[in-house]
Amino acid sequence: MKSLCVYCASSPGTRPAYAAAAEALAGLLVERGITIVYGGSSKGIMGRLADAAIAGGGRVVGVLPKALIEKEVGHDGLHELHIVSSMHERKALMSELADAFVALPGGFGTLEEIVETVTWAQLGFHGKPCGLLNVNGYFDALSQFLTHAVDEGFIRRAHHDILQVADSPAELLEKFERYVPPDIGKWRD
Repeated sequence: MKSLCVYCASSPGTRPAYAAAAEALAGLLVERGITIVYGGSSKGIMGRLADAAIAGGGRVVGVLPKALIEKEVGHDGLHELHIVSSMHERKALMSELADAFVALPGGFGTLEEIVETVTWAQLGFHGKPCGLLNVNGYFDALSQFLTHAVDEGFIRRAHHDILQVADSPAELLEKFERYVPPDIGKWRD
């Protein structure tokens, strides 16, 4: 893995553990020489992730829609900052630039991004690892819901397993290293 797309919030959240997890992930990625691809903001968890990686000597690439430059405040210390015309273009470019995807705690935008990325994997558009960094149990309820969706017949077990969940950055990267994309053709009815 040469690059990792990190979906995260442009707000800080209420717990210091969220920013600490972003910084720990950044440190681990820098240590392993993995480029961070993210939303390009200097605010919130996004800013903390980028700042920590840059301070550690890591490479950081941002992708920011033109309409969000003022709201999210583009980070001016990145190695690359791609300004795109839409959220759709943002997600497509982030997907193209990344070898894997992880979501840190965040809101609707973060959830939408990781769910869309998992959906693309489910449909066979890519075979890249996808995961949730479950800081302080942030994604426990989502994980329970996804298991419920399997039990109710709306998500197949193999599709459920596309989304890796881990409590620490090191554990998540270990899961990514062992990840084998499912064979989509065998699941079609």
